[in-house]
Amino acid sequence: MVAGFALVWVFAEHRRGKLEFAAQAVTGLVFALAFLYIAKSVHDDPRPFVQNPHIKPLFSHGRDDGFPSDHSVAAGLIATLVLVRHRLIGLAFSVAAIAIAWARVAAHVHHLQDVVAGLILGALAAAIAVVIVGPLLKRLSPRLPTRFVPHR
Repeated sequence: MVAGFALVWVFAEHRRGKLEFAAQAVTGLVFALAFLYIAKSVHDDPRPFVQNPHIKPLFSHGRDDGFPSDHSVAAGLIATLVLVRHRLIGLAFSVAAIAIAWARVAAHVHHLQDVVAGLILGALAAAIAVVIVGPLLKRLSPRLPTRFVPHR
């Protein structure tokens, strides 16, 4: 997902859009990490193999709390950021995000609620970033070099 995001940033974004896209990603990441921290502190959900010792995870994994899924938060964030800017490519990223989430459940390292919450929190972080960054960059645009000012 991260490599795909970098490819979209390099090849699908114009020069002025790169700043906005990068700023949305950084802002979204800050919100995603905050949501992740808050969610982990208010809800305790042991991983499936911790709850039931008869379940064996597909790969070795720590026994820490599984709610929400970090991988799903990141996948939801990236997929939503790309979807907002490039619909067709974003749909492919959304399918990949769902596949990543499902793989975490199939590997017995997360419950379904862990990955669904992760996807939602990632998407929410991306949406907030999109809403914040656009107006902020417009406000700062007189101070930025012309080549970095997002066009709209």
